[in-house]
Amino acid sequence: MSTAIQLHSVITCPACGFQKDEEMPTDACQYFYECDSCKTRLKPLTGDCCVFCSYGSVKCPPIQQGTSCCS
Repeated sequence: MSTAIQLHSVITCPACGFQKDEEMPTDACQYFYECDSCKTRLKPLTGDCCVFCSYGSVKCPPIQQGTSCCS
């Protein structure tokens, strides 16, 4: 039985703590993200492929599927 891929993730800004539910792209990585509250520009942490993998409540769809993101 396979688990359904989740397409929404709550991004939490490390600078101010603001959280927002965002829809993740299925065909591209999202490398940058601007916080709606404090306007901090987020980028992935070392070893992560996208902002969802670093700051989201759910990893990006390719990682959920067990494949490489951005390859």
